[in-house]
Amino acid sequence: MQTLTNRAKPVDRRPMNFLEKLYLPAIGKGMVITFKHIFQKKPTVSYPEEKREFSPVFRGLHILNRDKEGRENCTACGLCAVACPAEAITMEAAERKPGEEHLYREEKYAARYEINMLRCIFCGFCEEACPKDAIYLSETFAPAHYKREGFIYGKQDLLIPLPGEQKNA
Repeated sequence: MQTLTNRAKPVDRRPMNFLEKLYLPAIGKGMVITFKHIFQKKPTVSYPEEKREFSPVFRGLHILNRDKEGRENCTACGLCAVACPAEAITMEAAERKPGEEHLYREEKYAARYEINMLRCIFCGFCEEACPKDAIYLSETFAPAHYKREGFIYGKQDLLIPLPGEQKNA
């Protein structure tokens, strides 16, 4: 069978000689690598004092967008849930009632919208699939939690708060 890459190396199956049985050449190679790393600059960042710079394509926590008037952009079309390879997004659609025009842009909205961050692979497919630009991945990390339930983010955790509105921590 032909390999996909040219990186495959044949396995050397000849018996070891006396020096190889002592593992001294292997230990010497390991020590040389270790001493090379001792004199290089450390990659450690002192976190609170120094902030690490991220790549421009870094994908962090999800955020549900609002329009300029404060209405939710999400129309519960389900394209983000279908595009998600990890099946981390679940949603339930509902019809907008009379008098709720100031809350939702379209007649249909997401009554329940959840993302399981333990399943999410931060691929960004949900962001690309959304026709209304309702969801995007921000530049913030997912915070640590002690229970699995803390990693399931509901609609209120993901929505951008309205001006004057406080998010519950």
